[in-house]
Amino acid sequence: MTRDCDAPAANGPAPSAPPATGQLYPRYPGYTPRRDGGLAAYETVLARAGFTPVAGIDEAGRGACAGPLVVAAVVLEPASIRRMPGLADSKLLSPQAREDAYAEVLRRAVDWHVVVIGSDVIDATGLHVCNVSGMRRAFAGLRSKPGYVLTDGFPVRGLGAPALAVWKGDRVTASVAAASILAKVSRDRMMRDLHERYPQYGFDRHKGYVTDEHVRALEQHGPCPVHRYSFVNVVAAAGPSDRATVTTVADPADPTDRTDWADPDPPRPEVADQEVADQEVAAVGSVEVIEALVASGLSPAGASGQNERRMDS
Repeated sequence: MTRDCDAPAANGPAPSAPPATGQLYPRYPGYTPRRDGGLAAYETVLARAGFTPVAGIDEAGRGACAGPLVVAAVVLEPASIRRMPGLADSKLLSPQAREDAYAEVLRRAVDWHVVVIGSDVIDATGLHVCNVSGMRRAFAGLRSKPGYVLTDGFPVRGLGAPALAVWKGDRVTASVAAASILAKVSRDRMMRDLHERYPQYGFDRHKGYVTDEHVRALEQHGPCPVHRYSFVNVVAAAGPSDRATVTTVADPADPTDRTDWADPDPPRPEVADQEVADQEVAAVGSVEVIEALVASGLSPAGASGQNERRMDS
């Protein structure tokens, strides 16, 4: 006698076994990045699924208390990624390796766009507002129309394309790593340029980040025009007359738009005007100055205001 549970279904084969514990949905191997796929894994899978081209976005200078914030968007072809062995997270590369990778990215990228936001704009609107606004503008400045966007660390709304925030994206996805390199090298060049104007701070060495050397220089000389007065250590080093003229705005308090709590900003004053905090300031850089810097092989200076450098500059 056959038990009911052993009998085949009357209208077809028996149903497949339920998924393993913890797996609610079936996995599709063709659309899942492989652990051994290297930096091209995400771009390859997205291309196979029809989401092409893929853009990566990253920034440099978020944690610095001096100098600009630089945001880059890069589009790479999966086939070209395998021909870029030097591609990696910019923070893991030596300065010379970054310069070599920078040149390789510019040579092989399908498209790229760099946005530079000066310290004065950061102080006026808030660091996180500038970060998100810069990512949107870097993406909007691409000549191509990406089918998918990869961002480093936290999601960015309002891009106009499907997107995925990848934790440590500059270490696991090629397009984000390429954006990291463009942003980092561009900003490092700007900080070396600023060192020529303000040699007492050592910008060519610490690039505006809070190091012991930088703290001592701030205590001895006080802040210069490219320091971010929205940072408490800069305000503490400023004289009473400087503090009286400084007006800063905190980052927006919308918890749905702020997901990078693992890397918090220094404390800021209360928001004086939420409307000002939410605005996205238009670029005010001189086109002639930008073109001259691009022609000389450098990115825009970005000590103040906002500038952009396009692939077809």
